[in-house]
Amino acid sequence: MIPLTHTRVLPLLLLLLLFSTHLLAQKRWQDLTSVADVCAFAPETMRTMLDQFDLGTAGMEKVKRAHADGNLVQACTELLAYYKNGNTASYLHIKQPSTSVRTVANADTTLNYVFFVQNVRGVLPLLPDGHRDWHYKGPNNDREWAWLSNRHSQLLEVYNAYRETGNPAYARYIDAFLRDFIIKSMPYPAAKSSTSVWRGLEVAARVKAWSRIFYGMINSPHLSPATQLLMLSSLPDHAHYNRHFHGGNNWLTMEISALATVATNFPEYKQADEWLTYSIGAMTESMKGQVYPDGIQTELTSHYHNVALANFELFKDICDRANRPLPDFFNQTIVNMYDYIARAVRPDGYRILNNDGDRGSDRDLLMKAAKKYNKPEWAYAVSNGKSGRKPVDGPSYFFPWAGQLVSRSGYDAQAHWSFFDIGPWGSGHQHNDKLHLSVTAYGRDLLVDAGRFAYTGEVAGKFRPYATGSAGHNLVLIDGNGQAPGPKLAEAPLDGSQAKITPEFDYATGQFADFKNVTGTAVHSRAMLYIRGEFWVVVDRIQTDRPRKIETLWHWHPDCAVTQAGTIVKTTNLKGNLAVIPVSSSGMDNTKLDVRFVKGQEQPEIQGWYSPEYNVYSPNNATIYTTNIPSDQTLVWLLLPSEGATPAVQAKVLSENEKEVQVEVTAKGKTWKLVVPYRESEGVAVKR
Repeated sequence: MIPLTHTRVLPLLLLLLLFSTHLLAQKRWQDLTSVADVCAFAPETMRTMLDQFDLGTAGMEKVKRAHADGNLVQACTELLAYYKNGNTASYLHIKQPSTSVRTVANADTTLNYVFFVQNVRGVLPLLPDGHRDWHYKGPNNDREWAWLSNRHSQLLEVYNAYRETGNPAYARYIDAFLRDFIIKSMPYPAAKSSTSVWRGLEVAARVKAWSRIFYGMINSPHLSPATQLLMLSSLPDHAHYNRHFHGGNNWLTMEISALATVATNFPEYKQADEWLTYSIGAMTESMKGQVYPDGIQTELTSHYHNVALANFELFKDICDRANRPLPDFFNQTIVNMYDYIARAVRPDGYRILNNDGDRGSDRDLLMKAAKKYNKPEWAYAVSNGKSGRKPVDGPSYFFPWAGQLVSRSGYDAQAHWSFFDIGPWGSGHQHNDKLHLSVTAYGRDLLVDAGRFAYTGEVAGKFRPYATGSAGHNLVLIDGNGQAPGPKLAEAPLDGSQAKITPEFDYATGQFADFKNVTGTAVHSRAMLYIRGEFWVVVDRIQTDRPRKIETLWHWHPDCAVTQAGTIVKTTNLKGNLAVIPVSSSGMDNTKLDVRFVKGQEQPEIQGWYSPEYNVYSPNNATIYTTNIPSDQTLVWLLLPSEGATPAVQAKVLSENEKEVQVEVTAKGKTWKLVVPYRESEGVAVKR
């Protein structure tokens, strides 16, 4: 045996060191755990990350020294020590849960990369390189599925399960998920994108999710140092995207609130102060143009109104924590937006289903807001009077900028409720549905909007034109054609000539004159008169320069049992009913009305479908009244609600002229004589 002398040991040690370094550099991305691992795997990424920090920040002295010495591993180690031992974003720090093997069913599903996105189940495929396919569009080849799966809401679900149970399996999944995603997403394109990974809304959502996870698990033994550093390396890219490539309207609220999130949760980044300053300017300016004075977001879509509000409120909370004041109008606008929700909410606590909205519940949202902003009238409206204080106004409200009339008989759970739209088209997510009317009574939706179905993929390819077109709404078609797009924004509020609310009745009127593929003159004016607690009268005035085919559409909720008796169509539900009753006018014989039902039709065109939320849909009854008119014509409809069976009713047109129609209605032992103007609220009258 040859003895190992000093001169022989040194070369051998150097050889072993070089060999081990080579092995380290070749370590698979799946196996990266330590600081040394990630520094060997992606040294330039780690150097670039360090350059993003202001190393003059108090507490970062050791990071700065190691960086100056060129010791990458030590600098990164000290950076993590700074965050572990510091109090940055202390509101996100949590005590690590006690270890257990308890499980949460939904989170366990996610552990197998099974994602439920907008009610569609998909399994994220595994690629040959070991990464998951973050561009996978789900089983329906829907790019929305890919986008939303890259917002990492499913990761927050697993994070919440970890906090609840302390089960290491959840923490290890988060670690592997983030490492996989961040490495696969490299390099950051630094350009506006609509790809599955680098689109603005997804970038924004990830920032908010990652902030919670980073600080919530900074002291967890299961979120590896390698993954923590990868997160810190990617966050400036996310901030850069939201700073330079953000959109407008509700996109801006989401993306700019994300930029402010990075700026305030990670103030050690060199550009953090500039990011926050820019965010405040962009967000406040956007709010001015994005919310009408009556508190409604200009897209005029209940769902996206709530999205914008949530991000405005998040932004206010961010600025409050950072001691950065916002203008008084910013805070007041948030209150106004909540006030709209409270005034428009259905008796069951659900919101309006309009444009690209979903029929979701606003009850919990309003109850929390009522407490936060000391608005007991919001709690009263959404709890059916069980809590809070009764509003001094209402129960009906007209929103003059949005052109929306929300009518109610009261605040109880069985109240009548309707939504009548005479406003502009909207700044985004629009449907061609001006003059649409939705009706609810006695705890049941009766006349409904079709909903949004889906934006992309197979469902959208089939149903999207129906969702956005007039045929999915309670409107009038002229010669088989629906409305063209209208003005996106209101330049001024509607005045009192188009709407009127009194203790006894609500009235509103609007008109539309631009129908697709229709030549000549064709103007549809619709006036709605609601007799509080009793019924609705709808007057459709058609002005035309030639004979036309007129189709009036009434779409029923899928749960409604619908029958026909002559030209009267009514529901026969055990509780909560509505009758649609054509009222004869001079020159208009109801026998000339053809009545047909369409349900779940796909050919020759889509008709009779309902979608209360994205990717959820079912057949519903559409009642189509068709008549041919030789010239100008007035169609009058009595919409009579009842808790049980439809009561006996008599209705007739007493007279009509170029300005108005007079109608007599007798029901439940009472008689009303109504004057319904076509276009002016001044002449409306109700006599008993």
